[in-house]
Amino acid sequence: MPAEATTMGDPIVPGSRREAALQALADVPREPGSKKPDPIVIVDDMVRRFGGLTAVDVQHVEIQRGAITALIGPNGAGKSTFFNQLTGFDQPDTGAWVFNGTSLKGVKPHQVARRGMVRTFQLTKALSKLTVIENMRLGAKGQSGESMFRAMFAPFWRAQENANTDRADDLLARFKLDAKREDFAGSLSGGQRKLLEMARALMVEPELVMLDEPMAGVNPALKQSLLGHVKGLREEGMTVLFVEHDMDMVRDISDWVIVMAQGQIIAEGPPYSIMANQTVIDAYLGSHHDEPLAPEEESARITEDEAAEGRGVLDANPGATEDEA
Repeated sequence: MPAEATTMGDPIVPGSRREAALQALADVPREPGSKKPDPIVIVDDMVRRFGGLTAVDVQHVEIQRGAITALIGPNGAGKSTFFNQLTGFDQPDTGAWVFNGTSLKGVKPHQVARRGMVRTFQLTKALSKLTVIENMRLGAKGQSGESMFRAMFAPFWRAQENANTDRADDLLARFKLDAKREDFAGSLSGGQRKLLEMARALMVEPELVMLDEPMAGVNPALKQSLLGHVKGLREEGMTVLFVEHDMDMVRDISDWVIVMAQGQIIAEGPPYSIMANQTVIDAYLGSHHDEPLAPEEESARITEDEAAEGRGVLDANPGATEDEA
């Protein structure tokens, strides 16, 4: 599978997980709601309304296991709302969705995370008055010390906490945050908080990582670091679904792209085909983006009408200037 035929990002390394993901998606139809060979998430008939506004109206979509899937669309397309439905932060009016074959309908966000589906947020949720290492420890699941009875007796939880701390330190070193270990999370830059949130998500040992605009507000110095970490998630066997407006990032790291507009899935496919999809271009720029504002004759007529209207205003208000008219 030639790299240039499948991706505009890094070359495909033979035997890599990226190559496996692309091969799995090679024969998937380039159409909304296409079925995947090994979906980790399946969504059917998900609808979320806010008053008279339908924010999400997804008939069918599947997320391929082991791949990096980008969810893109213009502002207001319903992408973050869709994330909220999947992860239990909001409940749809109708619909069914499964993760690893198990329904998540009515499941609370912390229970969704324990099952292996973890998300980050566009506006980071670091606990600013706790240190970086304390934020990391909170991400570990199944902690014995969370039991009121066990918390009173250190032997019940000390060994586990030490193991969690070791794992947290390894992740902080990987994300180059080890120098900030004892700093308050609120003192970090926006990009560093993004890194902390991603590192904390990995404390859960997730199967699916969902990133909501991971590049928003990140300076160029940290952007490449974040890109490398996202690619690393796939190479470690995790599935990634991310929302992003940065098309360079989408082209660089995604194996598959899903496009939303007005709450619906309007296109799917590999990045190179999505970037050339006229439906996608119209959704971002408007279906009449390449047409002149008006034919010459119409423009001339409008100009004359407006001039006559302006003259009428001036006639009715002799003291008015042309700008006031």
